[in-house]
Amino acid sequence: MNTLLASPSTPTTGPVPTQRTGPAIEVVGRLGDRYEEILTPDALAFLAELHQRFAGARHDRLAERMRRRFEIGNGRDPRFRDDTAAIREDRSWRVAGAGPGLEDRRVEITGPTDPKMTINALNSGANVWLADQEDATSPTWANVIGGQLSLRDAVRGELTFTNKAGKVYRVTATETPTIVMRPRGWHLVEKHLRFIDRSGAAMAASGSLVDYGLYVFHNARPLIDAGRGPYFYLPKLESSEEAQLWDDAFTFTEERLGLDHGTIRATVLIETLPAAFEMDEILYALRDHCAGLNAGRWDYIFSIIKNYRGRGARFVLPDRSEVTMTVPFMRAYTELLVQTCHRRGAHAIGGMSAFIPNRRDPEATARAIEKVSADKRREAGDGFDGTWVAHPDLIETARAEFDAVLGDRPNQLDRLREDVSVTPSQLLDVRIGRGVTDAGLRDNVSIAVRYLDSWLRGVGAAAIDGLMEDAATAEISRSQVWQWIHQDVATDDGRPITRERVEDLLDELLSSLPRTADDRFEDAAELFREVALREEFPTFLTVPAYTRYLVDPA
Repeated sequence: MNTLLASPSTPTTGPVPTQRTGPAIEVVGRLGDRYEEILTPDALAFLAELHQRFAGARHDRLAERMRRRFEIGNGRDPRFRDDTAAIREDRSWRVAGAGPGLEDRRVEITGPTDPKMTINALNSGANVWLADQEDATSPTWANVIGGQLSLRDAVRGELTFTNKAGKVYRVTATETPTIVMRPRGWHLVEKHLRFIDRSGAAMAASGSLVDYGLYVFHNARPLIDAGRGPYFYLPKLESSEEAQLWDDAFTFTEERLGLDHGTIRATVLIETLPAAFEMDEILYALRDHCAGLNAGRWDYIFSIIKNYRGRGARFVLPDRSEVTMTVPFMRAYTELLVQTCHRRGAHAIGGMSAFIPNRRDPEATARAIEKVSADKRREAGDGFDGTWVAHPDLIETARAEFDAVLGDRPNQLDRLREDVSVTPSQLLDVRIGRGVTDAGLRDNVSIAVRYLDSWLRGVGAAAIDGLMEDAATAEISRSQVWQWIHQDVATDDGRPITRERVEDLLDELLSSLPRTADDRFEDAAELFREVALREEFPTFLTVPAYTRYLVDPA
């Protein structure tokens, strides 16, 4: 164990003391090359301050999540809150809106923060890069700190990468995308850093505060000097109180680092069912720091399944491929998001179509481009101001659809969508009219296991069967299997979906996959059993997976 300790009272020069004094952050992960550039005494002291102020409230918010999930599971549907009606009904307030460099967000590329992917994103020609420390990143200790190093170097124009074959990658674009960093969600921890409070009690650090704190501490000033940041995407929020916690962290950071109030800007992913009922309230809580909302489609589908998994056959969704953006509950959610954003001066950013091109297969590429084009055409027509893509080769496809609607305008905030009127029942209308097929079941098992193999090997975004899979899409696959088993669903050939049937499919899959010396398919299959086949339903598959497989022994 590396016993590096830093607290708010730690001297900023000289050796870091090793005695336990709280509040403090202790480094318990192994130190690698250049880690000391990120885990500086001053940065660790800043993390300790963030935890001292916000760790307790974070635990309260997570407890409230559990309470609300229990209520929904026991028959109480979410609804628009009575106690915040005044916020929704007051048409006068607006959010801060786009910061410098965020005025035009028509195409945003998403991806992990390893050096090669960082360089590819910065050279991509997109307007914005979502630098993802969350669902597209497997949170190994090396990826967590390595991602911070990539971002540090990228912000300063110093990033290069040489692969094993000796090929050198550099940022060559004359104009690079604005960086918007996505930290991990409130529910995740960072076990390679330990927070010690004033009483001397020790606990794992918050993944959210670690990712956010290290990035803003090291990069706020150079980003401001460049006129583009610091900006963040906020994942997995379930309430305006969780948004308020982030806003409090932003305000404290600005005071602590000497930044003007409102310098930090955030875009919130509306990717949970409870958050869809509090979009106005979330914007209001973050109004001094908010740039917009994003329709995080894959996690949103997962949230529907997770919250309604035990509520009977009426809430069973069909094959994953049939849950498209045009089904009733997804249409209601996205149209409400655009209307809510534009009423408050916030950007509405569309989600990621999972289809990706294959440069070795022109026919597959043509199909992917056709589907992505239709998806982006729908978003632009609905009033979104921009959208996500997962591959550089799709940027021009997405841009063409938004150019056709926006022209030279940077956004369409003037489209207020007064024609939209969404009710709670529409947000919960999961009728699709399709059944579950044997192929759909097989796909879920295969995709989940193959993705988990990739994740366990440190790769959080994986191209599988022509789709870009990340933690969110894997969550859909495993949660559907769990729900189908527990709701006694049968496939369209009349065969019931049981644990035994899924076990047989797992055996089939493992015997058919090409194997290598470093694959993790056995571990992936065991993890799939834990999150999809056991009686208990883990709220996130990454929680047990991280603790079991990605935490380095002390």
